[in-house]
Amino acid sequence: MFVIVDYGVGNLSSIQNMLKKAGVSAVISRKFDEIENASKILLPGVGAFDNCISKLDESGLRPILERRILQEKIPVLGICVGLQMFMEKSEEGTLPGLGWIKGSTIRFKPEHMSAYQKIPNMGWLEIQAQKPSRLLMELKDPRFYFVHSYHVKLDDMKNELITAQYGYDFTVGIEKENILGVQFHPEKSHRFGMQLLKNFANNY
Repeated sequence: MFVIVDYGVGNLSSIQNMLKKAGVSAVISRKFDEIENASKILLPGVGAFDNCISKLDESGLRPILERRILQEKIPVLGICVGLQMFMEKSEEGTLPGLGWIKGSTIRFKPEHMSAYQKIPNMGWLEIQAQKPSRLLMELKDPRFYFVHSYHVKLDDMKNELITAQYGYDFTVGIEKENILGVQFHPEKSHRFGMQLLKNFANNY
């Protein structure tokens, strides 16, 4: 069972619809028994970091997610703030992150950007793979849709999977064992997003 975690945040139906177009059946759920039986988990996130962390804690789902992901090694894909929550902290808020990945979430640095490059970054960017991955199979000249003012900064660059360039190179995708995350929105990225979600569903 592929479970999109419903903790009150995220474009859940859009993600489910894109998965359906990719031929993948997924349920949107906050039920403990469905998460207990999940073979793959998708953790969405939009808006402010502290709000997402607070909503996740209020949902009561954090302990079961951490057991299933950190101990039982169920594959998980974080999207947008879902990825940012994997980090230990964020410059956007005061609450600690999940700490599943060593690193932090930082605001874009205007001093390293051109005058025409605005914050938030909104629009399409090409991506560059930093290592081979099943997540990126059959993606030719991929580009994805972004909406964000913050991005992750990793302590261990071995976990960096994908970068993009917006004034400077920054991390937009991570992979460490069963934990994967992307800063962009696959559900808004047409055929590229469909292929990436299909890869996660079928290759992990």
